Amino acid sequence: MDNNNLEQVTFGGGCFWCVESCFNMLKGVHSAISGYSGGHKDNPTYEEVCTGETGHAEVVQITFDPKIISYEQLMEVFFFLHDPTQLNRQGNDIGTQYRSVIYYKDEAEKAKAEEALKKSEASGKWPGTYVTEITQFDKFWPAEQYHQGYYNENPTQPYCSAVVGPKIQKFKKHFGELGMLNEA
Repeated sequence: MDNNNLEQVTFGGGCFWCVESCFNMLKGVHSAISGYSGGHKDNPTYEEVCTGETGHAEVVQITFDPKIISYEQLMEVFFFLHDPTQLNRQGNDIGTQYRSVIYYKDEAEKAKAEEALKKSEASGKWPGTYVTEITQFDKFWPAEQYHQGYYNENPTQPYCSAVVGPKIQKFKKHFGELGMLNEA
């Protein structure tokens, strides 16, 4: 991978353990880091974010090589991994920290995000009104180290076996068929 041409994008689509695990499997993704964005407190902790009082969302910051995987393909994965019609929640995970959000860095990226959202809505995959926010990127705070690669380190933890594992299997089946996954 050519590190000089890497780009970054930051998404929030529910629990970052699910999102990070899947994005790290994609060809062209250099890294997917769990963290927090969109709030008003510097260096928030997981416990603070979980209160809903800091305004942060659980997010994943993805560093990728656009020569291998496009922004549009990343958006396709993003909208596959979570239900963008659920306001401030994903399944049983409830709170503003689980909101559906795309952070953009400039007007060109904002336009791409808006186009991807329209394309996903038109697909009919998620019936209902999309509530995904498209918001100006400000800061990204990496989550605590124990959150990084959490599923890989804790696959038998109850939440991981019940929620993350099945989501990863569905993801692997779909995107493996499209040839977008790294060889395991």
